[in-house]
Amino acid sequence: MGLASLVLADARFPGGGHVHSGGLEEAVSRGLVSDVDTLAGFLRGRLRTAGRVAACFAAAGADRAARAAPVPAAGPGDRSFVATADWVVLDRELDARTPSAAQREASRTQGRAALRAVRTAWPSPVLGALLAADPRPHHPLLVGAVIGRSGEDPAAAARCTGYLAVSGPASAAVRLLGLDPFAVNAALVALGTELDAIVREAATLAPGPVADLPAPGAPVLDLMAESHVRHHRERVRLFAS
Repeated sequence: MGLASLVLADARFPGGGHVHSGGLEEAVSRGLVSDVDTLAGFLRGRLRTAGRVAACFAAAGADRAARAAPVPAAGPGDRSFVATADWVVLDRELDARTPSAAQREASRTQGRAALRAVRTAWPSPVLGALLAADPRPHHPLLVGAVIGRSGEDPAAAARCTGYLAVSGPASAAVRLLGLDPFAVNAALVALGTELDAIVREAATLAPGPVADLPAPGAPVLDLMAESHVRHHRERVRLFAS
């Protein structure tokens, strides 16, 4: 992993990830997660579904960002990127694989929150092409754009995004349940083999057609995300999602 993927995976990166629990807060409120063992099951399920989708789309984004070539545009000194259409396809396909409106909103909110820090640290016309597809980019696509344009490979983007899909909920569990942080970290590390398999899949699929990217369903996560939004309006919650 290069510096870009390390910085983006760091919990101290000012991208707003600390306000998202990846559905864990709702799972805790329903009694589905109450200790380290049930947390481990939740994290494994999230990695295999939402995490897998996010990792594969981040890898595909990194591939497109790395291959994007600047071409002369409308006027002197103006440069645009031929990859804008690619970002539109990726954005729409990721929307299609995220049936919950609350989940889509959480992804775009986190992407938008990270955008200022990303623009400051990694200014690039590739970001302009991504934002032309949607001014509120999905977080995995933003991560992929940065990592790919920084010279890292799609596997690095997949590993970073897959890790973020479970490290956020793991951190939230410590705050919500007061679990032993050492035990929670061990549960996170235990996912290494499964994360490696997802990274290999994502790297293999990254240069291919976007339609071939996986679309595993997570109905319980989707329903809990919608429920969390309603409950968030009714009473104070610690996390936005």
